[in-house]
Amino acid sequence: MLRSLFNGVGRFNVVQHMPRLLSRNLASKSGNDKNGDSESDIVHLEDSAFITIPEYPVRPDEPLEQRRSRLLYQSRKRGMLENDLLLSTFAAKYLKKMSAEQIEMYDHLINKPSNDWDIYNWALGSKPTPSEYENEIMDMFRQHVKNEHKEKRIRMPDL
Repeated sequence: MLRSLFNGVGRFNVVQHMPRLLSRNLASKSGNDKNGDSESDIVHLEDSAFITIPEYPVRPDEPLEQRRSRLLYQSRKRGMLENDLLLSTFAAKYLKKMSAEQIEMYDHLINKPSNDWDIYNWALGSKPTPSEYENEIMDMFRQHVKNEHKEKRIRMPDL
């Protein structure tokens, strides 16, 4: 049953399936589960009917080189192709040269917003950038997005 609630790429779409999950949960509690699924197959969402987004992870003891490697990987795996291309090419070009403070700003930029579309729209200038993200890294990223040198960015750089 639960496998059928996952979309084709393996991500669970709770918003789309919320009514179904809640009704299945109520049916199983009343003993009217028509699909014959066991109690362990049913997701119980009665206490929390929303998804909470995890807090920004604090990694105070992470070595700088490990942080660079993590950020390079996270820049490539955004879940949104547009940001994958923009952030991975930005990281490949600038991450090795960034100071510890700049790396902190970049980590904050790519990991704190809960919506990748926000980062994309801020970079394009189609939405105003909140003051907490308005810094030299965002300026560098906006300049990178402009692509004034007409670099080809049709694939992510090699690792």
